[in-house]
Amino acid sequence: MESIRVENLGKRYRLGQLQQGDTMLREALVNLARRPLGRRGPEPETIWALRAIDFTVDEGEVVGIIGRNGAGKSTLLKVLSRITHPTEGTMKVRGRLASLLEVGTGFHEELTGRENIYLNGSIMGMKRREIDRKIDQIVAFAGVETFIDTPIKRYSSGMRLRLGFAVAAHLDPDVLLVDEVLAVGDAEFQKKCLRTMGELRSGGRTVLFVSHNMAAVENLCPRVIWIDEGRVVRDGPAAEVIREYMATFATSRRGGADLDAVESRTGTGEGRLTGVEFLDAEGLPSNYQRSGDPLTVRVHFRVKEELRDLHVGLEIHNELGVLLSANNTWMTGPDLPRVPPGEHRLDCAIDTLHLMPGRYLLSLWLRSPGGRNYDTLEHCVVLDVETADVYGSGRGIDPRYGLIFLPARWSRADGDGDGDTGSEAGSGDRT
Repeated sequence: MESIRVENLGKRYRLGQLQQGDTMLREALVNLARRPLGRRGPEPETIWALRAIDFTVDEGEVVGIIGRNGAGKSTLLKVLSRITHPTEGTMKVRGRLASLLEVGTGFHEELTGRENIYLNGSIMGMKRREIDRKIDQIVAFAGVETFIDTPIKRYSSGMRLRLGFAVAAHLDPDVLLVDEVLAVGDAEFQKKCLRTMGELRSGGRTVLFVSHNMAAVENLCPRVIWIDEGRVVRDGPAAEVIREYMATFATSRRGGADLDAVESRTGTGEGRLTGVEFLDAEGLPSNYQRSGDPLTVRVHFRVKEELRDLHVGLEIHNELGVLLSANNTWMTGPDLPRVPPGEHRLDCAIDTLHLMPGRYLLSLWLRSPGGRNYDTLEHCVVLDVETADVYGSGRGIDPRYGLIFLPARWSRADGDGDGDTGSEAGSGDRT
C-alpha cells in the first residue's frame, strides 16, 4: 500500500517576497506600507526550489533523500509536512505524520519540556492517556530528565534536538520525516537515532531521511532519491545512487586536479582555490599513492586583495562522505598574517599515509579566524590509494580490515623462540 504519492510537484519562490498563503497579517501590513496606494514595484525574480518531482513510497519503506546544499531536499520535506504550500502538482500522505525538520520545530519557547511533549502529542492527534503512558520513555531517550520542567527557551540546541526527535519517534507516527537529525548531538545520541529509525523500519513505519552522512543513509535506507537543482536525478538502490552522487563531486587528472573552473563551491570569492597536486617522496606529481607512503598535498590558491590571518584546511573523506581526517594551518602552522594579492601555494606534508587501499575524496577551504568563508570545495578531488607491502611480509594490506591501518608488530610473549615473529610497520622492504 502506498504511504506517500508525489506527482509533478513544484515549489516556486519569489526572491525577497513571501509567498501567497505563507503571509501573516503583520507581513501583509508591512508589504502594504512598502507599496502605498497600491503602486506595484518591479516584477520580482523567481526561483524554482522544486520542479516536476514524481515518486511514490510504499508503507514501511525507509527512503533516503540526498543532494548538495540548496538542492531542494528540505523544501520537499516542508511541502510534505504541509508547512509550506506547493506551487503546482499534488502530494498525498497516508496516516499520521510526524516531522523533525529543524531543531526545536513546533516547540513553544515559554512552555517546559514536559508541556511541549503534551502539546506536540496533541497536535499529532494523541490522547492524553496515550502520552502519559509514553512520557517516561520520551524523557529518558532525550536524556533531559533534570531539565524536563524547565522552559524550552533555556535548552541548548542539542537538548532541543534530542527532545524533538524523542517526541517524533515515540508517538507512533505512520510516516516520519527527518532532516539532518545527525548534524547535532553527540555520538551516543546519534546511535540512538539510528537504532530507533531501524526499529521504525522493522515496525512497518515509513521514513524519509535527509542527511549528508552517506554511511548512515546507506545503512538505513535500501532506496535513495537523489535531488539536484530541485529535480530528481536518480531514484534507485542506495549503494548505486550514492556511488553516482559522490562521483559528481570530484574532478581529477594525473597528479592532482584543476579547481579553477569548479562551479560547486561556496564562499565570498576573496580567495579562490585554483588547484591541488599530489607529490611523492621525491616531490614529483603522481596519482599513484600507496598505503604507508609519504604524501605531500600542494594547494594552489589565488587572492584578490590582501587577506589577513588566512587559514587553509584539508579534509579526507571516504566514498560515503565519512570524515576520516582533517588538518589546517590553524592547527599546525605556518601562520599567514598577511597574504598579498596574487597566486600562492602551500604544501601539506603527510609523513605516512595511514589509509587502507581504496578511493578517497578531499575537501579544501580558505577561511578567516572568525569563520568567514572565502572558498570551500567539498569532495572536490579524488585520491586513489594502492596497496603496499607495509610490513615486509610480502602480503600487503587489505581494505577488508578497516579504514585505516596502525603501525604495529606482533611478537611472542610465552617465552618460546626468540620473542620476535614480526617486523615493525614500515621497517621492511617495499615490493
